[in-house]
Amino acid sequence: MLPTTMHSAEGMVTARHIASWPRERNSLIPADCWRSAPCVVFRLPALKRAVPVCRNLVRAWLDGQGIHDDDTRYPALLVLSELFSNAIKYSAGRHVTCRIWKSASLLHIEVHDRGGTASVPLRRRPTQAQEHGRGLELVAESSSRWGRRIEADDSCTVWAAIPLTAGVPTSMAP
Repeated sequence: MLPTTMHSAEGMVTARHIASWPRERNSLIPADCWRSAPCVVFRLPALKRAVPVCRNLVRAWLDGQGIHDDDTRYPALLVLSELFSNAIKYSAGRHVTCRIWKSASLLHIEVHDRGGTASVPLRRRPTQAQEHGRGLELVAESSSRWGRRIEADDSCTVWAAIPLTAGVPTSMAP
C-alpha cells in the first residue's frame, strides 16, 4: 500500500501554514484524523517553528490510529522532535519529510532531508557540561533500534523503531 500523504493545496505544508498554526490545523488534518491511513508522510519547511507543528500532526495521526498509551506516544514524539530538529540544523535543504507507520509491534519513524553538509548523524556521549549533542543519544534510548541511510545524492534518512505497547491496535504497513 502506498503511503497516505498529508498535503495542502500547494503540495506540502508551507511556511504560511506554519506561521498561522494552529488556525491552519483544520485545513491540514482530515476529519477522521487519518484513521484509515496506516502510514502518513509530512513534508514541512526546514524551520524551527515547524517542529511543534510536525509533533501536532503526528499526535493527530496517533489519535486516529488509537495509539493513546504514553509509553508509546512520549518516545515517539521525543524521537520525532530530535530527528526533525537535527534535519533542520544539519541539512542544506529547504524541506524535511517525516514518515510514520506502524507494523505488528513497532511504530516506525523516518525523517528525510536533502543533506548537503559534511555532518553525518552520529551518536555521541556528551559530558554534563555540553549543551548540545544529546539528540541521537535520546533517540537510541527511546527506541528499540535506529539507524541512518546516506543516499547517493547526499540526502539523509534517519529512522527509529519504537515498541508499541500492549493493547494498541495494529496493522501491517509498508
